[in-house]
Order: sequence, then structure tokens, then C-alpha cells
Amino acid sequence: MSTLNSSLLQNMSFVRPEYFYISGFSGIPFTNYYFIFLFFTYIIAVFGNSLVLIMIVTDRSLHIPKYIGIFNLALADFGETNALIPNLMKTFLFDSQYISYNACLANMFFVFFFNNVQALTLVVLAYDRFIAIRLPLRYHAIVNNSLMTTALMAIWTFCTALVGSTVVLITRLSFCKTHVIKSYFCDYGPVYTIACNDNTINSVMAKICTVLFVYVPLIAITISYLGILLSLSKITTWAGRFKALKTCVSHLLVVGICFLPVLSTYIAALTFSLHPNARIVSTSLSSALPPMLNPIMYVLNTKEFKDLLFKINMYTVHSIKSNNVAGTM
Repeated sequence: MSTLNSSLLQNMSFVRPEYFYISGFSGIPFTNYYFIFLFFTYIIAVFGNSLVLIMIVTDRSLHIPKYIGIFNLALADFGETNALIPNLMKTFLFDSQYISYNACLANMFFVFFFNNVQALTLVVLAYDRFIAIRLPLRYHAIVNNSLMTTALMAIWTFCTALVGSTVVLITRLSFCKTHVIKSYFCDYGPVYTIACNDNTINSVMAKICTVLFVYVPLIAITISYLGILLSLSKITTWAGRFKALKTCVSHLLVVGICFLPVLSTYIAALTFSLHPNARIVSTSLSSALPPMLNPIMYVLNTKEFKDLLFKINMYTVHSIKSNNVAGTM
């Protein structure tokens, strides 16, 4: 009987709030300028990733494994940008820091889903570069469109399952003390830590996701590039080494942009007591900047993209001249 009464009391005390309050950048100075910066970041990210997606879809010469991977990266960047920044801009423009319970879970899922797809896609692209340099004569036999598509579909399935189950675990939590989320979006850690009941399984899942989507990709990419460096050491000429390494520049820059800010934040938090405001600004930058910079890195450092942009520019100039000639006649 006592067990039944205890169960009833637990059910009665379970609180699922109608809304959460996202504290965001409250108390951080010069936030107006930061939101203006985020607005331009959003415009550049949407335009840049849309351009990359359109270029790859429309140009059949780019329908090869490497660019299928870049297409997936641009799609993940586009999704993460739209899952994150519009909500931040809404808070800034309309001073609306409340978000419904269900909308919070949806926001949490999509931000982490696209971020994790991005991280694992970089691992696949590292493998692509490893095979291209390590086994150039067998590259087309090992890496093909079918293999790349299968790998990327597996990434989407894996991220959907793991991120979805992690977010679902939030629904077992009771929020009876505070509904204030000390972050700039419905961040998983700040949400589960304000729960009243046992959140041990949430903490474990957070650690598992950190390992799988931060440390494992970094280790895999590092191993890939160690293999690439070993292969480069076997190339006799410096010109040959430089030519092979040049194909990796864009990928290395994107890896640095995506992982270094996150890693530095984790290290800073472990090394010394990181102020909550500093954590919010650093993590928001590490989420907002990669989707903006990734397409720029690939377009500026990839010959095929530059050649395609040159053709588009020449076609546009020719069309304008033709219209002007037709107008004067």
C-alpha cells in the first residue's frame, strides 16, 4: 500500500511546463551588435549553402562521391542555420524569450541532429581524401556514388535514432523548480540539469553523444590525415606532395572551423570555471560560424567550384551584352 501511495505522490508531483524561458544573452553587454552580426551570418550562410547545393545539383560533372559528401555537408549547414538563428532573431526583434514545451523539444532535436550530421559527414569526407591520396589508382573502384550515398544515408538514420531517443528522454523529467534555460536555445544540458527528478540517464546520454559526435570524429579524422601524411612522405617530389595536399585544404579548414571552437570550450570548462555568459557566447559562435564559413572555404579552394562560378559569370555577362545589343536595335 505504501508503494502505491509513493507512486501516486510521484505522479502528482510530475510537472511538464507549458513554456520554457530561454535566458539567452540576458546580462551580456553589447548584445544588439551581436544580433546584427548573427543576422548577417544567417544571410551569408543561407545564400552560400544554397549556392553550393544548386551548383552540385545542376552540374552533372559534380555528381561524384566527393561532391555528394559536400552536398550533404551544405544541406546539414543549411538545416542547422535555419534551426538555430531564426529563433535567436525572434528573441531579439520581438523580445520573445518564451518557447512552448513541444517547440523546445523540436528545436533541440533539429539543432543537434544537423550539427551531428555535419560532424559525421566530415569523417566521410576525410575517408574520401584518404583513399584518393593513399590509393589513387583504386580510388574509383573503392569510393563510388553508391558507397557515398549509402554512408550518408546511414549517418542520417543513425543521427535520427540517437538524437531522437536522447530528446525523448527529456519527456520523463519533471520541472517543478524553474523553467529558465540558461542558454541561447533549447540546449540539452541546461534543460535536463534544471529537472527535479533523477536525470542520471540524461547525463549519461549527453556524455555518450559528446564522445560519438565530437571525440570519435576528431580521432577518425586525425587517423585519416596521419595516413595521408604517411602517403605524402612516399611521394618523391615536393610538387607532387603539394598537389596532393592541396586537395585536402578545404576539408582541413572546415574541420578546424567546426571542431576547434567546440573543443576549446570543452577544454576551458574542464581547466577552469568558465563563466556562463562566456560559454553561451562561445558555443553560439561555434554553432553559427561553421555554416557560414564552410561554403566559402569549399568555393574558394575548390577548382571545380571556381570554374563553374567563372562559367556562370561569363554566361551572365554575355546575356547582359546580348540584351543591350537587342535593345539598341
